[in-house]
Amino acid sequence: MGTLSRDEVEHVAHLARLGLTDAELTRLVGQLNHILDQYAILARLDTDTIPPTAQTIELENILREDVARPSLSQAEALANAPERDGSYVVVPAILGGD
Repeated sequence: MGTLSRDEVEHVAHLARLGLTDAELTRLVGQLNHILDQYAILARLDTDTIPPTAQTIELENILREDVARPSLSQAEALANAPERDGSYVVVPAILGGD
């Protein structure tokens, strides 16, 4: 397995719209090449006699049952809203605005 050049990592970072500094780019080249080296070691293992595994741990549903129950009335839901406009909760704008 080959190694990634700085230009290749920089190109992929550009495609992913990642603004990396020179130091980050240098560190990332080293880290990615280390990952590829480790994968190459694993790829040499003989796994022909090992059955495929879809899950490495037992599956267990840890969620509660989805049971319908009464919800808050509109008045209860708006009771603690810091600011309201009729039947709506008013929140600060997150894009643009003042």
